[in-house]
Amino acid sequence: MRNEQATQLLFDLSVPGRCGAEYPESDCPEFSSTACIPAEFLSDEPLPLPEVNEPDVIRHFTNLSTLNMSVDTHYYPLGSCTMKYNPKRHERLASIAGLVDLHPWQAEEDLQGMLQIQFEMQQMLGEIAGLPAVSLQPAAGAQGELTALLVASAYFKDRGENRTKVIFPNSAHGTNPASAALAGFDCIQLGAGKNGFVDLDELKEHLDEHTAVFMITNPNTLGLFEPEIGKISKMLHEVGGLVYIDGANMNAILGITRPGDFGGDMMHYNVHKTFTGPHGAGGPGSGPIAVRDFLADYLPGPVVARDEESGQYKLETPAKSIGRVRSFFGNVGILLRGYFYLRTLGGDGLKELSEHAVLNANYLKEKLKHILPVPNGERCMHEFVASAQHLQKELGISAMDIAKRLLDYGFHAPTVYFPLVVPEAIMVEPTETESKATLDAFAATIEKIIAEDPELLHTAPHSTPVSRPNDVQAARNPVLCWSPACDA
Repeated sequence: MRNEQATQLLFDLSVPGRCGAEYPESDCPEFSSTACIPAEFLSDEPLPLPEVNEPDVIRHFTNLSTLNMSVDTHYYPLGSCTMKYNPKRHERLASIAGLVDLHPWQAEEDLQGMLQIQFEMQQMLGEIAGLPAVSLQPAAGAQGELTALLVASAYFKDRGENRTKVIFPNSAHGTNPASAALAGFDCIQLGAGKNGFVDLDELKEHLDEHTAVFMITNPNTLGLFEPEIGKISKMLHEVGGLVYIDGANMNAILGITRPGDFGGDMMHYNVHKTFTGPHGAGGPGSGPIAVRDFLADYLPGPVVARDEESGQYKLETPAKSIGRVRSFFGNVGILLRGYFYLRTLGGDGLKELSEHAVLNANYLKEKLKHILPVPNGERCMHEFVASAQHLQKELGISAMDIAKRLLDYGFHAPTVYFPLVVPEAIMVEPTETESKATLDAFAATIEKIIAEDPELLHTAPHSTPVSRPNDVQAARNPVLCWSPACDA
């Protein structure tokens, strides 16, 4: 019954005349809302809203919430996205009144505490990256990519250089070429290199005086650290280009190595991934960028600076800034969670979390490799990409079948069919906080699923209100409906 109620619309629960609260007539007619609304927008007809009482509303949304999978309720090994547990300590700290009750239009002298937090966040992110200049403005990783590329574009234009090309591997996140195109660059994709790494000979073919940026995720999307990253960076720098490090996989290298140390000139962080802000459902996000000092003048403003004489914090716009990319100071709610996470763990804690993330990924990889082989790499970093291709050929079981069936056992599915360079890809990232018991249970469940009747798997999941929609039809003909008049 609970699931049936949760999938109903509030309109299905509506009863004429029922309401959750009744308000008295206003005794201040001069302040009536109708006095401020033009007559042509007024109507005597009631709005077509559901009529429900308070218990029905509460039960509806509570029951609906129980259908969600989240890091608070389920193991969530979503590869590439680092769906980490969100510690409740920094959730609590980020919501204290002195932070959430501020308004960004207050005078700087009234915002000194918040500005200090942001200043220290800039410093910590710069230190972790090995890149000293930081902007907290970008609202997500993809916007961080775009912002950094706009910074690079402004830098080259200022130098009078006509650099038009952005190069990236074919295993790159799809946002990389999208960001490059939006920034006005020509996109060049490299083919698959040996063992999942960049082919240096192919890269060399594209390097010339028109090369602007090489975008690379390191560790890469296969969960492997690029062994030639130093040589790659040197090749770019020799032709005057810049190296952009996609920070999506920073969870593997925090406190161990820094993008600036292996040649990166720019990078973005996904604070909602690496530093445990809430993640999913299209947001919220935060994608700060860190760049080398010679790019600092082009960062979007404002950035937070400290007056050494007075000790006061202030907002400044860099001298050659590309301008704002977001309102106010960035996505403060997520930045606060990241700040408290960093202050809680400290440098040693960050290194330890990456070591545990790598350990967990390799442990799970070893547990599964006899049934889900990993084509690239004997050892992985924070994640690995297995292939179900042999299961598809021998048993007719696809990566999607395994992913859907996992929902029936209370596990969220890993990422499937990405990256495209691995057939029937299953991309698993356990993160550092999962216990050995959870990893063992997950591996045992995968084995159990593969032993089941393939016909059972083709129609999974069976325990959810919605089983398996037609993905292609849903993408081409989406039904977005809030009205009970909708028959779909």
